[in-house]
Amino acid sequence: MRVYLPVTLAELQHVSPVLVAPRIAHGVTPALRELWPDEDEEGWEYAAQACAADGSLVLLAGAPGAPPLRVVVAADVAEGCVQALDDPPVPSALEVVCGVDLSQMVSVHVDEPAAARDVAAAAAGDEAAIERLEDRDLLWYDVTEIPQIPVP
Repeated sequence: MRVYLPVTLAELQHVSPVLVAPRIAHGVTPALRELWPDEDEEGWEYAAQACAADGSLVLLAGAPGAPPLRVVVAADVAEGCVQALDDPPVPSALEVVCGVDLSQMVSVHVDEPAAARDVAAAAAGDEAAIERLEDRDLLWYDVTEIPQIPVP
C-alpha cells in the first residue's frame, strides 16, 4: 500500500536504516474516497500527500532545530503494516506499525528552500503563512537524491 509519511528533513537525512514506527501516515483510505467520491486515484493520492505535508508542519513545530521545510516520504508498505485509526484527525490518516526502510521509499517531496520562511511561520501557527503554503507544491526527489536536497 502506498503511504505518505510526514517527516522532517533532519529525520530523513539521519535514516539509519529505518523510519521509526508506529507513526501516523496518510493514504487513500475508504474515508477519503467517501469524502470525494468523484475524484480519481491521482486526486486522492494528492490529497493524502497534502495531509502528510500538514503533518510535517506539526513535526516541525516540535523540532525547532530542524530545517524549516515540509517533507513527505512516499513509501510502499505491506498491508499488514497499516492499521486504521479509531478516530482519525483527517480522512486520510492511518497508522504505520512497521518501520519503513530506504528500500520501501519511492520518492521524497520537499518544499523549495524559498518556502522556508513561510514554513517556519506556519509551524509557529501563522495562519497567513499556512494559507500561502497551500499554493505551493512540494518538489519531487528520488530517494537516491536525499543527500542532495537543498537546505535553507
